[in-house]
Amino acid sequence: MGLNAEYSPVAPERKDVDALKDATVLEFGTGWCGFCRGAQPLIAEAFAAYPQVRHLKIEDGPGRPLGRSFRVKLWPTLVFLRDGVEVARIVRPGSAAEITEALRELQTAPAKE
Repeated sequence: MGLNAEYSPVAPERKDVDALKDATVLEFGTGWCGFCRGAQPLIAEAFAAYPQVRHLKIEDGPGRPLGRSFRVKLWPTLVFLRDGVEVARIVRPGSAAEITEALRELQTAPAKE
């Protein structure tokens, strides 16, 4: 678990994401995106206190069904999931504190029955 450094060109199926247990953050973006590169230090800083949270860094773009299923429009988009259910979302984070707050919310969200 913990922070991933590179965007994966291979995305899981939506049904597999929906079935994930515990806390997960999906990060949609690309390695060449300036906004994505600029957000990496903020994301790393926030995740440093949450190594137990699964982080899936997914390369997004046209024809990428997972990003479309989450209605991703801008990069980076972070989707915070508890047991496959969206708890919070941040588009183009502006601070580590903003991400940390969403991670806190994710940790306190009730588990899916």
